[in-house]
Amino acid sequence: MMRFIAGRVLYGVFTLWFLATATFFAMHAVPGDPLASEKAVSPEIRRNLEARYGLDKPLLTQYGIFIGNMLQGDFGISFTQKNRSVNDIIREHFPISAQLGVLALLWATFGGVVFGAVTAYYRNRWPDYVSVVAVIICISVPGFVFAALAQLAIIGLNEAVGKDVLPVAGWEAGSFRHMLVPSLVLGLGTLAYLTRLMRSSMLEIMDADFVRTAKAKGLATTRIFWQHQLRNAILPVVTVLGPAIAGITTGGFVVEQVFAIPGLGRYFVQAVQQLDYTVIMGTTVFYGAFLIFLVMLVDILYGLIDPRIRLAPEKLRQKGGPV
Repeated sequence: MMRFIAGRVLYGVFTLWFLATATFFAMHAVPGDPLASEKAVSPEIRRNLEARYGLDKPLLTQYGIFIGNMLQGDFGISFTQKNRSVNDIIREHFPISAQLGVLALLWATFGGVVFGAVTAYYRNRWPDYVSVVAVIICISVPGFVFAALAQLAIIGLNEAVGKDVLPVAGWEAGSFRHMLVPSLVLGLGTLAYLTRLMRSSMLEIMDADFVRTAKAKGLATTRIFWQHQLRNAILPVVTVLGPAIAGITTGGFVVEQVFAIPGLGRYFVQAVQQLDYTVIMGTTVFYGAFLIFLVMLVDILYGLIDPRIRLAPEKLRQKGGPV
């Protein structure tokens, strides 16, 4: 088991290094000047700014400094937000994105499991057809379209009721009213994916031998559904929750922009628009590390739950096949 965990950790470290390296060189290859917005155009002041941010050094030297600082957990100072470090931006605004992402994940997981089970149970009937169409729409339509439609629906609701039932945009810490619609919009894509996954898994379980045996023994249909079909069909959903958590938590860029939510995704979009190298690289590495950690955690937990996962490489080695 320790070899299995060590292998996953090693893969994670290598992936994070590759991500950081690719992000660094990609950002420095993008046309533009991160100091172009500076009002001071004096060559002397510009040299001082370049020295402050390390832009006067060779590219490989900058890369070495970046990797060294990253290993110490220091992502540098923002180019556009004076005297504010990238660490402070992450520390202050990631919790907002996390709150929104956790609520979106709850909607998506609950809805995906319920809709997937229902569509499998009523396959080739109208609930199945309606759900399949809805899933295709949720996967095909971009998130910003749903966000705009949701805002129009909120405006219509508020006008019909005569008061502000739900806010169109904005953020208030701890306010469920401000998180409700953005979290629903953010979770739609994941909900659709989990619905498809749950439906496929459920259909496979419904035709399994142990289910037919339970029916032959005369067990009640509801008992078979809850204790045998649903519990076994939900396992594949659990395996994708790690990447789903990271994907939703870090994937709310557009939603945060549309609903004016001061999350980390909004600052990432602004950094891309302003060529703020340090914020882009810092948030990208942070998001990547978060995703890699959750994927490793799910792999390790799944290896603990199912011994076949961690024993498969050993069997391949014994057979002389590739690992």
